[in-house]
Amino acid sequence: MTVEKRDTKDELGKAISDRLAAEIVAAQRDRGVAHIVLTGGSMGGLSLQSLPVASEVDWSNVHFWWGDERFVPAGDSDRNDVEADRAALSALPVPAENIHRVAGPDEVADAEASAAAYSAAIRAPKPGDGAFDIVMLGMGPDGHVASLFPHHPAQRTENAVAIAVHDSPKPPPDRVSMTFECLNRSRQVWLLVAGPEKAAAVAAAHAPGTDRWDVPASGVHGQDDTIWWLDSTAAAHLPE
Repeated sequence: MTVEKRDTKDELGKAISDRLAAEIVAAQRDRGVAHIVLTGGSMGGLSLQSLPVASEVDWSNVHFWWGDERFVPAGDSDRNDVEADRAALSALPVPAENIHRVAGPDEVADAEASAAAYSAAIRAPKPGDGAFDIVMLGMGPDGHVASLFPHHPAQRTENAVAIAVHDSPKPPPDRVSMTFECLNRSRQVWLLVAGPEKAAAVAAAHAPGTDRWDVPASGVHGQDDTIWWLDSTAAAHLPE
């Protein structure tokens, strides 16, 4: 596990975005393609800011996914993909079929059908071993990641790729989320966290013996590396 700290949220976002562009280039050099899982929230948008000027990237061989999505119609401002489009995706020459959006109620009957369709897309054959190159995750003040919340039965799901989440403690109540099993099938997991309101959860996630049932962020790990990207306020309760 690695901790990368920057003084401010903006400095943190720039460092993440620059590193993301470099990692996409490296993945394409090594495997010909890059599979990146995006996150929502303000840090999710900041993480994309350098991509439109990343001239070395072959955008025809980049695939974007989301760790979770709110089960609301396409174009709804609550959706994570809408925020990503505004931040950078709409400016990138990525083929539409390479942007793997989660179906909403305007396309499928319910969140279960959406999760099944998303699972099928994730399971579809990919170059290499099928692992994601980078999974990026935000974290809530309660320690949740994706739509896996503390003490919520959805996080107990096993042998599944994506699942419907109902009665989310954070609105909207219906969502689709990758499972821990799916999130952890990544070469790298990045947790992007800024703000003093998240410092206690960051410290709890790093404490030895923490159970993911209590702090879900403690349960995600990359196969090669797990990087916590923190601004100074989010890192305030960690030891030097």
